[in-house]
Amino acid sequence: MKHQLTLMAALAMAMAAGSAMAQSQGVTKDEIVIGSIQDLSGPLAGFGKQVRLGMMLRVDEANEQGGVNGRKVRLLVEDSSYDPKKAVLAAQKLVNQDKIFAMVGHIGTAQNIAAMQVQFPKNVINFFPVTAAREMYEPFHKLKYSFAATYYDQIRLALPKLVQEKKAQKVCIMYQDDEFGLEVKRGADDGLKAMNMKLAEETTYKRGATDFSSQIQKLQSSQCDFVVLGTIIRETIGAIATAQRLGFKPTFLGSSAAYTDLIHKLGGAGMDGLYATMTVQHPYLDEAAQPIRFWANKYKTKFNEDPTVFSVYGYGAVDAFLRAASKAGPGLTTDSFIKAMDSMTIPPDIFGSAEMTFTSTKRLGNNATRLSQLQGGRWKVVSEYMK
Repeated sequence: MKHQLTLMAALAMAMAAGSAMAQSQGVTKDEIVIGSIQDLSGPLAGFGKQVRLGMMLRVDEANEQGGVNGRKVRLLVEDSSYDPKKAVLAAQKLVNQDKIFAMVGHIGTAQNIAAMQVQFPKNVINFFPVTAAREMYEPFHKLKYSFAATYYDQIRLALPKLVQEKKAQKVCIMYQDDEFGLEVKRGADDGLKAMNMKLAEETTYKRGATDFSSQIQKLQSSQCDFVVLGTIIRETIGAIATAQRLGFKPTFLGSSAAYTDLIHKLGGAGMDGLYATMTVQHPYLDEAAQPIRFWANKYKTKFNEDPTVFSVYGYGAVDAFLRAASKAGPGLTTDSFIKAMDSMTIPPDIFGSAEMTFTSTKRLGNNATRLSQLQGGRWKVVSEYMK
């Protein structure tokens, strides 16, 4: 009898140990812990703060409705200052100390790549990072899930459409001399190649540049009537303002890196006419679409500031995570989450995102992009999705 009890006790201990091993970190009976790394004190601090607030809004909504399969969601956010080395330290804290289940909505390309080296050995998913880099889903890794159409695809798809619409004869480019700018250029090259066209002129600038006179004069002297901008905020404004000063009036097209309310807030009326690729639309408080207007005012009431498209990125990343976690069921583990995601279809949201689908070999939700144009100091959607 004593021997039988000993065997039963040993079996119970083994089953308990197996159960503990099967359960992923960051998941308890009552809670799911997710983490995020944002720039809260560096050059993109405005964006990082907005992503964080958007995430907080969706987490609060979920918890007010009872959480996910009976578990409340806890969000922990660390600051990288947009520095890859600090992103590693932040990831080490979130993964090893706080024991997060998943990294959600981490901002920045180099920062994500650095943090993945900490996450993946601990089986922590990198979910919907806020960057349009191809590395967020390539090369394939079971723990990568990305939502953002790449800078390459954005320009490759949008450029031919707009060139035809404007009947442009000489397409030129000004781009940042780094991997971001090169991705925009590669998209432009391949988009034009499909039309049997080539870039007529190109010029670059170093990150941090503030004077674009020589670059714009070069494009003007080449009589470019269409200019692709591999620029972010300050450089977009600087390039267009310089062109206006010189009486140079081509069509300007930027990537989603230029799709921000800061372009018209900082650049003023002179920015009108700029096109940019985008997916979800900027949530204006007086937006004609009632659901967006309601959401934007709820955000403003909660945080006492206007939302931006980055707020939407954060909100959407958490919303998609919640969908998959719910689908995975009460026995949430990394494996059950992946299984749920690998048959997931996420429908368009109120902000106009394209439908996203994922499979066991497809880790980018979609590569569709559409166009907006600055008109009267605000972004207006001017095209359907291009695939």
